[in-house]
Amino acid sequence: MAIFSSMDAVMKGLVIALGAYSALMWRMLAGVAISAIPYAASKPRWPAPTVLRIHIVRGIVSAAMAFLFFWGLGRVPMAQAIALSFIAPIIALFLAAAILKEAITRATIIATAMAFAGVLVILYGQSQARLGHDAFLGALAILASAVCYAWNIILMRQQSLLASATEVAFFQSAIVALIYLGFAPVFLTALPLDHAPAILLAALLATASLFLLSWAYRRAEASYLAPTEYTGFLWATLWGWVVFAERVSFFTLAGAALIVGGCILAARRRDHAPAADTEAQLP
Repeated sequence: MAIFSSMDAVMKGLVIALGAYSALMWRMLAGVAISAIPYAASKPRWPAPTVLRIHIVRGIVSAAMAFLFFWGLGRVPMAQAIALSFIAPIIALFLAAAILKEAITRATIIATAMAFAGVLVILYGQSQARLGHDAFLGALAILASAVCYAWNIILMRQQSLLASATEVAFFQSAIVALIYLGFAPVFLTALPLDHAPAILLAALLATASLFLLSWAYRRAEASYLAPTEYTGFLWATLWGWVVFAERVSFFTLAGAALIVGGCILAARRRDHAPAADTEAQLP
């Protein structure tokens, strides 16, 4: 999460300079080249149809998730963006009910209300700070990205059980890059050479975090690992302050506390059923 949050800081600067699409497109192309090296070294076989299907599904979800998040990140402070994204674990509980047929408990409903209250507090603080209409749209984009990330959490666990970390990192980058390439004739701008080191750094950080997350989710359940997401708020606060001179408001802290509290309540009081057969969980 430290590496992932550091990548967010690099990408925020690139989004401001190049725009969300071009920054992501160049980072993805660099990521494909970087992740292809360890993947090729592992002497891989072409994935089975079932595995390839989940690679494609996660790639589509990730493409939407990444664009929405980084478009929003270019318009709101980093700490606020990460705090808003914390609603993803709770949304994941409802997706798990729909996809994995898990029961929704009263604790889940209470936790959802707490998280929603936290979002309202952050948005209220944003209106008091008068960050502008673009910041409000950025916050909405990050909330939409959080919905995609909730699904991504489930897909990440499924994918990690079926493929190696090097395969996951490569196919994630390659599929998202292919999706974005379809828009290149209209939206892609030339990469200024002075931004090339930042693009390379962002790609290295993204590939490393993808590899580490895949390695971790292969060895532990998503519900056990999800709380590590909350450390991202500390890193976002640090990098937002150091790199972009962003201050964290009381409303952001209060809203983040409500959201995290809701997530912890939902996680602690969930009934942990035995893991379902991986094949049955595939979308």
